[in-house]
Amino acid sequence: MKTTSQKNTKGLLSKSAQLSSTDTNTAPVAQTVAVKTDSCDGRGNLPPIDTEARKKNRTLPTDKVLAMLQQQDRRLWELAEVVGGRPDSGWIWVSFSEQPAPTVRQTLAQLGFHWNRTRQAWQHPCGQFRLSSAGDPHEKYTSYQPADHITT
Repeated sequence: MKTTSQKNTKGLLSKSAQLSSTDTNTAPVAQTVAVKTDSCDGRGNLPPIDTEARKKNRTLPTDKVLAMLQQQDRRLWELAEVVGGRPDSGWIWVSFSEQPAPTVRQTLAQLGFHWNRTRQAWQHPCGQFRLSSAGDPHEKYTSYQPADHITT
């Protein structure tokens, strides 16, 4: 983040300007911090992601992640693709034709998914942490859509 000693659009001084100032009044500093904290959220009204739960979710096996995905948002479960491994294991990918809404991205992140820019998909390791491969995993492994394999 670039910091300058100029005033910002709200008329508050930057942090470096405040520190170099000889004024001993601390009220503007507290006000500046509060304004910066509120404006840097970027998530709107969404609650923060529970990082500890997210770490734990990343270690879950495929079947448990699919069950959580189906429970949280059935539409996401219907988009899910299991890539690699056996039918009961593998990595889960969720792809969209357009950028999903912030609430959808937050749900995926909370469940342990991460965005893979190269493959343009949200991916879940399902406890199988590996380095990225140069090739397309579809060429090496089988894949399936869980929603296509519903047994009634």
